[in-house]
Amino acid sequence: MSKQDYPNKKPKQDNPTNSTSTEMSCEVGLYGLAVMGQNFALNMAEHGFKVCVGNRSHAKVETTVARAKAEGDLPIVGSDSPADFCSKIAKPRKIVLLVQAGKPVDLTIAALSEHLDEGDMIIDGGNEWFPNQIRRSEELAKKNIMFVGMGISGGEEGARNGPSLMPGGPKEAYDLIEPIITKVAAKAGEPEAPCTGYLGPIGSGNYVKM
Repeated sequence: MSKQDYPNKKPKQDNPTNSTSTEMSCEVGLYGLAVMGQNFALNMAEHGFKVCVGNRSHAKVETTVARAKAEGDLPIVGSDSPADFCSKIAKPRKIVLLVQAGKPVDLTIAALSEHLDEGDMIIDGGNEWFPNQIRRSEELAKKNIMFVGMGISGGEEGARNGPSLMPGGPKEAYDLIEPIITKVAAKAGEPEAPCTGYLGPIGSGNYVKM
């Protein structure tokens, strides 16, 4: 994923022309709009979830919103800063990160968490080393923000049409995202079942993905 997909810690000023009708109306947010992020946002939107998207470079936000329009007028809302992004997501906020593993994830979490409330959650969908997820979970727990590490398999095509999803984190957090991930995940078996499920505490999903 692009190194440009994480935000500066200092948020931009909100665009005063943004419509207040979208505020707090999105069911889920996705931050980090390289191809995987764009495709996963479109996947969620295609399954009926209203998605707010954000990215460090605003051009990728515009690209994603344009793709949503072209691919069936899907319910995707753009944002122009971390504060604007968070303001458009219904509480408790559910935010998926798809940025480059390592320091970019930490920078993104730092920028977004300034605008989050107790009970919100961050789901990191990157290919991350599981001890890093444990550390992040412990740091965010001090702010009463839940954290889930979720392995995603299937590449760009899977992200758009149905990936395998491997979430690990608090069961309370999983229960909140379960209606979303079971719809967007790949389906397999007889009878068909979603290729996802609760794998256990934080770090479990990334360990399984390895």
